[in-house]
Amino acid sequence: MLKRVLKLFTIARKLSTSGAIETINEIHSLPASLNIFFNFISLGSTPKHQDKNKTSGEKLCTALQGMGTTFIKLGQFLATRPDIIGEELAKNLEKLQDKVPAFDLFEAKKIIKREIGENYYKDIIDIGEPIAAASIAQVHIAKIKIDDKEKQVAIKILRPNIEELFNEELDALMLFAYIVENTFTKARRLKLIEVVHLLREITNIEMDLRFEAAAANELYENTKNDYGFNVPKIYWNYTTKKILTLDKVDGVSIREHQKLNELGVDLKKLAENLIQFFLRQAVRDGFFHGDMHQGNLFVDKEGNIIPVDFGIMGRLDKNNRKFLAEILYGFIQRDYIKVAEVHFQAGLVPKETSKEEFAQALRSVGEPIFGQSIKDISGGNLLAQLFEITEKFNMATQPPLLLLQKTMVVVEGVARKLYPETNIWEVSRPVLEDWLKNLKSPKSTIDTALNTSTEILKRIPDLPDLMDRADYALKLMSEGKLNLATGTNKNLEIEQMKIKNFRNNIVISFFGIVIVVLLVF
Repeated sequence: MLKRVLKLFTIARKLSTSGAIETINEIHSLPASLNIFFNFISLGSTPKHQDKNKTSGEKLCTALQGMGTTFIKLGQFLATRPDIIGEELAKNLEKLQDKVPAFDLFEAKKIIKREIGENYYKDIIDIGEPIAAASIAQVHIAKIKIDDKEKQVAIKILRPNIEELFNEELDALMLFAYIVENTFTKARRLKLIEVVHLLREITNIEMDLRFEAAAANELYENTKNDYGFNVPKIYWNYTTKKILTLDKVDGVSIREHQKLNELGVDLKKLAENLIQFFLRQAVRDGFFHGDMHQGNLFVDKEGNIIPVDFGIMGRLDKNNRKFLAEILYGFIQRDYIKVAEVHFQAGLVPKETSKEEFAQALRSVGEPIFGQSIKDISGGNLLAQLFEITEKFNMATQPPLLLLQKTMVVVEGVARKLYPETNIWEVSRPVLEDWLKNLKSPKSTIDTALNTSTEILKRIPDLPDLMDRADYALKLMSEGKLNLATGTNKNLEIEQMKIKNFRNNIVISFFGIVIVVLLVF
């Protein structure tokens, strides 16, 4: 516990001296007591004052970048959650640059050798200096011998001790979140404990490169028959928790339009393909690349799109895919009653809501869009406005759809830079029509019925036992011993219980550390 509290004071000092607290106060005034604490903790240091010509969001990005991995990742995570921090700040945090100095090539070689073992390491012919470095990992180009052939590969390597550092700082942030939520009632709406917990879960997955390899492999399997979209191959014998090895990309960045023209690539077709590939991943497969900005997309001389960096992936269940496809297609048809019915059928809007009023609200989103010129129509912006409307009708925000909406905006932006007159709706229509046609085909209906029947038949032998459990649960509920209203996130509950165990010790530790800080600083 003492280690966690000490780390918390170190972080508090970082926050107060980096300019982050000053910037946060510009965006949203912190309670006076918190400001006094941060002013006290920064005694003896020279706080950084940022460029006054920058916006608050830009200054916050600079401050977070200067504080290292944990805060870069925190900023990137919050950028995906406008439902928590607001649309404007989320857009500013999207500009957060994840670039840090590379670690030594000698250290990188040691890690690779330790991870894959001597037998596989001896097949690596050459490893070059890092070509890219971020807060969690860096990338090297290497040559390996596979089946007596030389292959050029890219090897992604986790930074040394990054997991330990990250988890220590998150432990401290969890304690800070608990103190703030239990001290300032208004702060509870920010769900700070939940934010820190989700950040830990997401980033710990990102720090296990086997998960990224699995994501790349799944995307490869889903799209291997999609002509024009090539996912690099994963080399599993050279992939572990700390290193990821995949084919080196042989192409140019999708942002280099001049080079693409020189290669003879049709930019109009490339823009259309990009949008259609993304939509197929979302509505056909329910699994899409969630970070398709220009830096993660390359194009080879045949015009094939090659994605890289599979750390952020989105997943949609069948209901959400159907919901998404029917909504977008309904807007294309300008059938607002149909779009409203989809919401009600999916149980996304309270039953007591007027369908006609909801359809009218949807019309207020759709009609202005169709009044614009082709180059100004955006499916991503349509979804953003749709989410704003549905919030007014008490529809719960769904994070998977938020990630999809943000990715759609990015994909459309990249497509428009390639070919400004790209007609998003005309490009999207065939993908949505095909999927909805397949969804409603006789074969799909029969498959659904068979799957449902199979599940029912599987459960019949367990029916007496289920009835006994249900009867027991009802007895517990009647005695007040079972509360079904509590959250189901066990890991989050465990985190909260750990923090609550500190409750009786926080005050004593606080004063002890204050004395230490005063002596040291």
